[in-house]
Amino acid sequence: MKVLVIGGGAREHALCRSLSLDPDVNALYCAPGNAGIAEVAELRPVDALDGAAVARLATELGADLVVVGPEAPLVAGVSDAVRAAGIPVFGPSAQAAQLEGSKAFAKDVMAAAGVPTARSYVCTTPEEVDEALDAFGAPYVVKDDGLAAGKGVVVTDDLAAARAHALACDRVVIEEYLDGPEVSLFAITDGVTVLPLQPAQDFKRALDGDEGPNTGGMGAYSPLPWADPKLVEEVMETVLQPTVDELRHRGTPFSGLLYAGLAITSRGVRVIEFNARFGDPETQVVLARLRTPLASVLLNAANGTLDAEPPLRWSEDAAVTVVIASHNYPETPRTGDPIEGLAEVAAEDGPDAYVLHAGTRREGDAVVSAGGRVLSVTATGSDLAQAREKAYKAVARIRLDGSQHRTDIAAKAAEGR
Repeated sequence: MKVLVIGGGAREHALCRSLSLDPDVNALYCAPGNAGIAEVAELRPVDALDGAAVARLATELGADLVVVGPEAPLVAGVSDAVRAAGIPVFGPSAQAAQLEGSKAFAKDVMAAAGVPTARSYVCTTPEEVDEALDAFGAPYVVKDDGLAAGKGVVVTDDLAAARAHALACDRVVIEEYLDGPEVSLFAITDGVTVLPLQPAQDFKRALDGDEGPNTGGMGAYSPLPWADPKLVEEVMETVLQPTVDELRHRGTPFSGLLYAGLAITSRGVRVIEFNARFGDPETQVVLARLRTPLASVLLNAANGTLDAEPPLRWSEDAAVTVVIASHNYPETPRTGDPIEGLAEVAAEDGPDAYVLHAGTRREGDAVVSAGGRVLSVTATGSDLAQAREKAYKAVARIRLDGSQHRTDIAAKAAEGR
């Protein structure tokens, strides 16, 4: 099978790594890719937002499957263009991807499907913003309605900060605050059958102790030893299947990866948000534990034959990933700094610990930083404590001037909290 992956972050590196280990995959391409992905896939240049260009590339390569990784190409309709070219594609249509592209659309779908979520208001004027903030009170939760690369949400006790964020957006969703721990659960679907993956937890705040500004994610771990064993079953019944059914009934079937961001509140499970693709950094730890070859699962989802897929097989091991970010992230990051220590991790820590590239590029013989989140160091172990130890041992080998990372990823869970 020839597979083309669209994107160039750590999520796509994790996908390419898994696909490169699949015996059914005999040719693997990534466009545009990054310096790390080049080690496991052949890179091709493409504008990932240009559906026609992606479809042409897939046709030229004779791709049997196209996997669209990031949210922006999905919302831009890249999957539609590839489908129109007659090539199976893993990723929802532009209409279905509005589940991530518009918070207001997602709320409407959830209301129609009876999916539990936070009470909310959609606001477009200063008067509506003030009324909604007053109705819910602190902590204030203000979400940009559109795509914002994981940084469009403000949760704050500061009324002025909440109002400022709301007024900086064209349209916002203001909702009640949900208490309790957060969980990410992915599901692969062909628009009818829903196949859940293993839950993970990520860390959105930039600093230890969940302090600092929101980011795209600073680390993650799986499994969740503290979670209810019936959590996946409950989320399937109350969230994932009803949402997929509702979108199909609307004539916009969702085929691809449905990501539910959940809060385990005192009143039960509530949906915080939906994403229309594999989440980063949770993908890194979920795929590290997946033992079923990935390509056939994605192809069955693309072809509408997911019901033929046998139950997924999982490792009993735990996985932890720690994000190394550039200086000044999540504000305007500094780029162009050389990255050292990658070969040391490969030589000393592999295969239980390895580095997935996000914002990197190659300059001659050197690999340099090229974005905010630069690397994800991922490790597996017999339990979270061991996986965590291996991950941070590998992190210590990486040298990137001015870089930052959290030191408490999975710490509480590893201690049984």
